[in-house]
Amino acid sequence: EDAAKETWRIGISTIGELKHPDGFERFGYVNPDAPKGGELKLSSTGTYDTFNPILAKGEVAAGVTSLVYDTLLKSADDEITASYGLLAEGVSYPDDMSTTTFRLRAEARWADGEPVTPEDVVFSFDMVKEHNPLYANYYKHVVSAEKTGERDVTFRFDEKNNRELPNILGQFPILPKHWWEGPDAKGNKRDIGRTTLEPVMGSGPYKIASFQAGGSVRFERRDDYWGKDLNVNVGQYNFGTITYTYYGDKNVEFEDFRAGNVHFYQDNSASHWATAYDFPAMKDGRVVREEIENPLRAAGIMQAFVPNLRRDRFKDQKVREALNYTFDFEDLNRNLAYNAYTRVDSYFWGTELASSGLPEGREKEILEELKDKVPPAVFTTAYTNPVGGEPQKVRENLRTALGLFKEAGYELKGNKLVSTRTGEQFGFEILLSNPSFERTVTPFVNSARKIGIDARIRTVDASQYTNRVRSFDYDMIYGIWAQSLVPGNEQIDYWGSASVDQPGSKNYAGIVDPAIDALIRKIIFAPDREELVATTRALDRVLLAHQYVIPLFYSKAQRVAYWNSLARPQELPYYSLGFPDVWWSRNAAK
Repeated sequence: EDAAKETWRIGISTIGELKHPDGFERFGYVNPDAPKGGELKLSSTGTYDTFNPILAKGEVAAGVTSLVYDTLLKSADDEITASYGLLAEGVSYPDDMSTTTFRLRAEARWADGEPVTPEDVVFSFDMVKEHNPLYANYYKHVVSAEKTGERDVTFRFDEKNNRELPNILGQFPILPKHWWEGPDAKGNKRDIGRTTLEPVMGSGPYKIASFQAGGSVRFERRDDYWGKDLNVNVGQYNFGTITYTYYGDKNVEFEDFRAGNVHFYQDNSASHWATAYDFPAMKDGRVVREEIENPLRAAGIMQAFVPNLRRDRFKDQKVREALNYTFDFEDLNRNLAYNAYTRVDSYFWGTELASSGLPEGREKEILEELKDKVPPAVFTTAYTNPVGGEPQKVRENLRTALGLFKEAGYELKGNKLVSTRTGEQFGFEILLSNPSFERTVTPFVNSARKIGIDARIRTVDASQYTNRVRSFDYDMIYGIWAQSLVPGNEQIDYWGSASVDQPGSKNYAGIVDPAIDALIRKIIFAPDREELVATTRALDRVLLAHQYVIPLFYSKAQRVAYWNSLARPQELPYYSLGFPDVWWSRNAAK
């Protein structure tokens, strides 16, 4: 083991080799001569109540985690799953991947000038696992973190050959132990288990310079940032200040963008994108609009209405399937979205991991090993969504929905769909965090009412929504999962039995299924790319066959508008917008 320990690498790639050699100068997608300075004004929705980056409670202020804190490794945005040393100068692991050791850079410093130590890394790891279920799931198989040298930290795993673990350990924020365990300005001992509005200290490129609680937060670039000349940071963190202002109303936010008080706007509404940009600054070229597919090249998206199976009314698969027949995507796409969207038909939509047709080859073999545990339909029926858009098709779909409800023990009495057993009307409430979603959801609600369902919309404020979703206190939500091209440990958090009762997990649907658990294990331990793709497609099929969600839609490009005071490299990183890291201000002091 000691011999293997001495193989220090500059980074890790979960698939294939690293693109950059030891001693590389910079990432290929940055402008090394980007001027430093100028201001960037951004917007965020809702509010915030904490600067503590690790808690599963409260709303952490935008930008804190990424701007104030460094991580052990930094992802390359033009490789699928490659990370290079940031706080760590090297990483090493034995062939069986039973442990991983990171060696910290001697020059790594906190903003107060203290060195970043192995004790800080161990403290941070223990705290994120203790205080946040998402991290606890993600790092479930990491049993300990300990100091094993002057600048070395070793993580030990309870299983071997989990290829993803060394890489994802580079991703959590490293916090200063001495700061969190010390007194604040008033002499009170800080408590990492609680929310705080004291400006936190990190080792990253920015510091919190000023804020209005819940309303705005302003970050200033640190001239004394220890890592500013590091190869992974060259040409990045160019803005002198970055300010986030919070908005409760999308229309007000957009008005402020139009007025130049917000510099960058990501538009998630196709109809808004098609109709709202007829203003002077747009016409004379001061505002630029682009549709950029880069960030979606590496993302498999499932956006859906998600019924909560922890509620009895959704436990029957026929009920969930019936609700899919109730949703008229084609009509919505035409009337609300200028036909800008495509219907999602996979949990890994838009990537090579998405299943299609009937299973063949290795994928079929994997499913056959679980034959008695998966729905028979995975072998005989390719998944497709119902198609509406024309009166006749819509009527047929609603008839099919009623037929499925009938099989599930419901009947139409008068104009109410009621349980034949209890006489109770079938109904549900869709919980939303933002009034802007209502126009997308209303047609579905109206359609459900046509067949006697008591469907309702409830929109609550952002913090109430977060708390209710964390505690699974809803009938149905408008949910989204974004997948990487290398699925792994996070699948447990999305659909694994282990996460179903874990507050804050992303198992929004409440899935408990032994075949799905078995497939997730196979994904995590896939020895090569081919096996990973086949197993992921098999998982996709099983998830689809259970009709856990009513799939919605997505676009293949991100729609962004920005003021021409912002500049960006001509070639953006292949898998990312690179925003704001590799962009800069044309108004920076030359």
